[in-house]
Amino acid sequence: MNRALLVRLGSLGDIVHAMPVAAALRTAFPAARIDWVTHPAYVSLVSLVRGVDTVIPVDTRVWHTGRRGNVVEGLGLLRQAGYDVALDLQGLVKSAVLARAAGARRTLGFTRAHLREPAARFFYDESVDPGEVAHVIHKNLAFCAAVGADSRTVQFPLTTPASAVAAQLASELRGQPYVLLNPGAAWPNKRWPAARFGALASRLREQQGMASVVLWGPDEQALAEAVVQASDGAARLAPPTSIPDMVAVAAGARMMVSGDTGPLHLAAAVGTPVVALFGPTRCERNGPWDARDLTVARTDVCECLYERRCRRARPCIGEIDVNEVLAAVTRRLDGRV
Repeated sequence: MNRALLVRLGSLGDIVHAMPVAAALRTAFPAARIDWVTHPAYVSLVSLVRGVDTVIPVDTRVWHTGRRGNVVEGLGLLRQAGYDVALDLQGLVKSAVLARAAGARRTLGFTRAHLREPAARFFYDESVDPGEVAHVIHKNLAFCAAVGADSRTVQFPLTTPASAVAAQLASELRGQPYVLLNPGAAWPNKRWPAARFGALASRLREQQGMASVVLWGPDEQALAEAVVQASDGAARLAPPTSIPDMVAVAAGARMMVSGDTGPLHLAAAVGTPVVALFGPTRCERNGPWDARDLTVARTDVCECLYERRCRRARPCIGEIDVNEVLAAVTRRLDGRV
């Protein structure tokens, strides 16, 4: 195999979970050209993945508008490359169309049972069955065996960039170790209450002497400020961060506490210890892959599994107690796992 194309448009966490495929292909085919198609919002992240030669931005949301220049340009770049294989790691019709449009000798996708949109299978030459694997990372790695690469090793070849934001934070903290708290998530039922994050920060200062930094993304500043206000001065608001800044800030943290969302997976990818809080998603599929990391979950009582909105008055993740999370953080910090 001389030329390979990966198609994974988003989201942040899903792109992180696809990185081991790029690593496995690069190890198996050190001289090959490996390209990656993604949404323009994630080009800065995929560009940090060592072993990826070219990142091709394609915004499929403009297909139904008059602004199709980006898509046409992206498809042109794909067809010129002469790929041996194109791997659709997303399992949607739009990602399958892009993989097929690349004109590769082989276009691979998942079998129907593992597709988010079953109609995507009509665009593949070959279907890959990942079997009964639990975690999405190992599901993705099933592609590697199909093209002659090792599918057993999980690696995240993610470069930590220089970041003025991370440098500013380290200066403000004067080298003091910090715990990164991430209260936001796209799904409201994945969010642990801000007041509990604040109480956790207060307890961490009291018991561990550690500062807490509250991470936030678009439309999450008010939520992050609520955590700071509830922390009795133990937490501070992170500066605004780009995705590369987030990588650097996470890499500098002693620990990350977060729900099931992109920044959690990004922190784990750079080797930062994590405590993950899970409600409407299964940690076996989406959770930390390092056996030393810990998960506090209420999935067993969830009534809206993999639904974006909770059916109950209070999401199940809200039943997780501060003491329970504090105990997990203490165990992870002490290495007693």
